Amino acid sequence: MTESAYFVMDVLSLGSLYALMALGLVLVYGILRLVNFAYGELIMVAGYSLYLMDGSPLPWIIMAILAILAAVATSVLTERIAFRPVREKSLTAMLITSFAVSTLLQNAALLFISPRSRVVPLPDIFTHNFMLGGVLIQVRDLLGIVVSIAMLIIFTLLLNRTVLGIALRAAADNFRMTRMLGVPANLVISVAFAISGLLAGVVALFWLGRTASVTPGIGLEPLIIAFVATVLGGLQSLLGAVVGGYVLALMTVGINTFLSQDLVDYRQAFTFGLVILILLFRPEGLIRAK
Repeated sequence: MTESAYFVMDVLSLGSLYALMALGLVLVYGILRLVNFAYGELIMVAGYSLYLMDGSPLPWIIMAILAILAAVATSVLTERIAFRPVREKSLTAMLITSFAVSTLLQNAALLFISPRSRVVPLPDIFTHNFMLGGVLIQVRDLLGIVVSIAMLIIFTLLLNRTVLGIALRAAADNFRMTRMLGVPANLVISVAFAISGLLAGVVALFWLGRTASVTPGIGLEPLIIAFVATVLGGLQSLLGAVVGGYVLALMTVGINTFLSQDLVDYRQAFTFGLVILILLFRPEGLIRAK
């Protein structure tokens, strides 16, 4: 029972972060049909924002909010400066632009900060744990689950209960028709990028909480995870992104738990192999778009 509780806790804590990352990626894809490969760099921006504020008299929660806002601002600015001028040209142009933005942000961190890893400030509560029913629970993981689920609930209410949410869903369904009906396209796209940056900023706090350091290339792993989760769940479905995140976490934790020690270095190969097997039978993903 104890091992099962640890397994479930690991799946929930990891799956919550994967779901938020996948949701931020698929939200932009749903509107622009763009896989934003600069998405991982938003986590890097939030991490370096925390690093640069280290030693300031600000409380950690204020620094965390400012780091999230830095990710939001970076996401919106990249849309305005980099993606908007090439949006009407082709998907290939936007895809290449996303690679260019990713490389630019990474090189900026290398040039102006450091190529080496830097320690980010974390609150003491991230290192605390407690016993519950014989199970040792990390407070950081529990906070990650609570915050992620709260974000998913708020996002669901936003999409279903507000005019802005209806506009976002309409744009994801048929962007051209949405523009013809008078919905301001630029505003909808900017909001989508802002929400994507917000989700990435929240994920960054708990992702950095696992390593306590930031590097210029830290965004690559969460980007790959988010992309695989969206493909697994369904690139055309917001619900699919969430489901894909939790399923990918289940596969990852399961492989790490049950794989023999000799094969642990090949866990990513086993994970992607399982993803390929699922896609052979469900090429459109686990959740079909309505």
